[in-house]
Amino acid sequence: MSQTPAEIEADIVRQREQLATTVDLLQTRVKATAIHQAKLAGVVAGAAVVVLLGVVVVRRVRR
Repeated sequence: MSQTPAEIEADIVRQREQLATTVDLLQTRVKATAIHQAKLAGVVAGAAVVVLLGVVVVRRVRR
């Protein structure tokens, strides 16, 4: 069945809207993942500092 130019244009508009929605959702997911990874990196760095300070304190106490 053949579509009229107006129907084809309406399909294109609908597909663009669907693609825009999909891109927006993907951007939100990527941003959330990046924020989570940044927070996790901060926690890991903080833990490393605490461990390092603990080692320094133990060594000084043993001297």
